[in-house]
Amino acid sequence: MSLVNPQNMHKKILVIRFSSIGDIVLCTPVPRLLKFAFPDAEIHFLTKPGYQDLLQENPYIHQIHLLDKHPILKAFELKQLGFDCLIDLHVNSRTRFFKSILDIPTYDFPKINLEKWIAVHFKLPALPPIHIVDRYLQTLEIFGIKNDGKGLDFYSHQNELNFCKKLLPNSHQMFIAWAIGAQHKTKQFPSNKIISILKQCQLPIVLLGGKEDGEMASKISTLFPEQVIHFCGKLTIKQSAAMLSLSKFVVSNDTGLMHIAAALQKPIISIWGNTIPALGMSAYYGNSTVAHAIIEQSDLTCRPCSKIGHDACPQKHFNCMLSLDEQKILSNMHQFWDA
Repeated sequence: MSLVNPQNMHKKILVIRFSSIGDIVLCTPVPRLLKFAFPDAEIHFLTKPGYQDLLQENPYIHQIHLLDKHPILKAFELKQLGFDCLIDLHVNSRTRFFKSILDIPTYDFPKINLEKWIAVHFKLPALPPIHIVDRYLQTLEIFGIKNDGKGLDFYSHQNELNFCKKLLPNSHQMFIAWAIGAQHKTKQFPSNKIISILKQCQLPIVLLGGKEDGEMASKISTLFPEQVIHFCGKLTIKQSAAMLSLSKFVVSNDTGLMHIAAALQKPIISIWGNTIPALGMSAYYGNSTVAHAIIEQSDLTCRPCSKIGHDACPQKHFNCMLSLDEQKILSNMHQFWDA
């Protein structure tokens, strides 16, 4: 592959990733590496309005653009800004539309949809042994840019940290953050399993998640009023990130908060249901050595049943979550706590 001559490097670059929380956090090495390689370039980022907080404090991004109007209007609005090239980290029909309107050089990340389809439908080892972050960074190889090994970026304001500190009682000055939510039910560790673990564990817990996780969190915290505090649906994403940063370590499903925790270099116990780490979405720390335990039922012939998730188990048994070893989770929790 021939490299782009740095002398002819574009001065205004648009990076596109519309969603979701985890994917956008996993994209953050791209603007950082572009800015370090070409300090004079403006790095712009296009995403959906609900995700701007993930990038708002990012010092490598000159401007965040929001998909807050019809794509035709937004595309022509962006065209007026005179971008020199586009880095497509989403690669779908909508980004193809933007590329056709902007009509500038574009660089797409390899989405490996065929390999994922084979892995999901035939359970064959078709997936390349490469993390999605490294696939995102393959778009920069044409510029001669290599991974700096610094991992992911997430920036919070001191105000969020101060706010969260005030919410924590003396009993929870050191605590485990447990991210109980997930976009799809088949990626969510069941509440009865969490309750069973907490009956055997006296460590202080803070539950994090969205409004949709509030009922589950209330049920758990009511059973353990001294041990468990729940903030599901009560914090912004930046405040949730601040709470993660204050924690001793994090327990999480395969979800966006897991990737924010990895960006913050927090030790993570990740719990996997219908999805598998081999899809390239495990916690990513770059070259840092951070404690990370993966909890999964790897010998099930029905996994993965989706590259994303389902509202319910297609096989009706949900063994990928229900058969997980609670003692393994407990053992890792105590090990991480004592570290």
